[in-house]
Amino acid sequence: MIIFSNVNALKTYRRYELRTHGSDVIFTSVLRVNMAASMVSQAALRGLQLSSSKHLFLDKFKGSRLSSRRWLNLQEYQSKKLMEQSGVAVQRFYVADTASEALEAAKRLNAKEIVLKAQILAGGRGKGVFDSGLKGGVHLTKDPTVVGDLAKKMLGFNLSTKQTPKEGVKVKTVMVAEALDITRETYFAILMDRSCNGPVMVGSPQGGMDIEEVAASTPELIFKEVIDIFEGVREDQALRMASNLGFKGPLERQAADQIKKLYDLFLKVDATQVEVNPLGETPEGQVVCFDAKINFDDNAEFRQKAVFAMDDMSESDPTESEAAKWDLKYIGLDGNIACFVNGAGLAMATCDIIDLHGGKPANFLDLGGGVQERQVYEAFKLLTADPKCGGVIVTCRRAECFHTLCCVADGDGGVRSAEASQSGGHPGEHLRGHCELRHHR
Repeated sequence: MIIFSNVNALKTYRRYELRTHGSDVIFTSVLRVNMAASMVSQAALRGLQLSSSKHLFLDKFKGSRLSSRRWLNLQEYQSKKLMEQSGVAVQRFYVADTASEALEAAKRLNAKEIVLKAQILAGGRGKGVFDSGLKGGVHLTKDPTVVGDLAKKMLGFNLSTKQTPKEGVKVKTVMVAEALDITRETYFAILMDRSCNGPVMVGSPQGGMDIEEVAASTPELIFKEVIDIFEGVREDQALRMASNLGFKGPLERQAADQIKKLYDLFLKVDATQVEVNPLGETPEGQVVCFDAKINFDDNAEFRQKAVFAMDDMSESDPTESEAAKWDLKYIGLDGNIACFVNGAGLAMATCDIIDLHGGKPANFLDLGGGVQERQVYEAFKLLTADPKCGGVIVTCRRAECFHTLCCVADGDGGVRSAEASQSGGHPGEHLRGHCELRHHR
């Protein structure tokens, strides 16, 4: 079975197969889950219970795919630019790197009300706190002259939210946008779904809130439309979805047009998901995409160079950024026993077992299935460079056997000693003894 992570790849392969092998082919699409946002959309899609999320992941023994890379991170203003370039209706906005630029942008907008937003790759900005003393990373004002003073207290200062490190993240850019009133909020998303062998639209008239809450309490308010990869979004589908979202009269046509443009964007940038929450209705009779999350197929980087060039690495942990260069998935933790594992599920199990037996994992490191010798070398360099790391547990699965190598790090960032074991059973059976490794330098 061949697995595809975006519509363009699926479409190209399907054309080839239909020419060479007829229709005797099974097509499966892959959903790239990007933390909570994708889980939310897929929960709504799947019968709308988060408990079913385990079904979203492919059994690695039933399919094969290219090794995934680090997720692309775009700032809010960058996503809005992509939407604007595809004709999607968004608020008028400018981007500023200095307080004077922010003030000038506010004057140019000439809007009744202005919203100033700190640009960082974290949620909860509105309730965040700056180390300058300013409270809130999102501010509304009707006085353009205030924008400059607010920007002075944002730019160059760290903003702390529930999703940032304790010290916060330095704000280097702010977005100055026209603030629009919203009379009604809806939810809309386009994403790849393996059960439908391609992209689907998911929508709800209840937007501006967590879609999983809507799915749990009122599943009848979740609507789904399967998109044919050759026809695209048909007119009747777009109008039906707009109607299901509660748009009436001229707004129904407007919403349908926005839905079709969002699908054009989905194809244009090789997205795996475009999620708009809220897709709002204004008192002036406009349908506007107020906030959006776009997930990209990292395997399409070779033809999306302009998009991937916007990737903001400045907020990433330096070790995570270095790991990404070698296609390694690394997340730093607080413990002193490093984990070196092939497969995300086995990596999580290894971390859990270490914790269960009294140890503390120093990291989550997934090598992936197609790891090469140089990647293994670079992974050991990253792990042993961590001053907290006193030892490394290497756990790899091959066929039905688990292989574990237990290493002790020396004071110079190398490996001093190692002990190996192999088991045909559960990895916990032979990790139990190794979890007593707590060497301190």
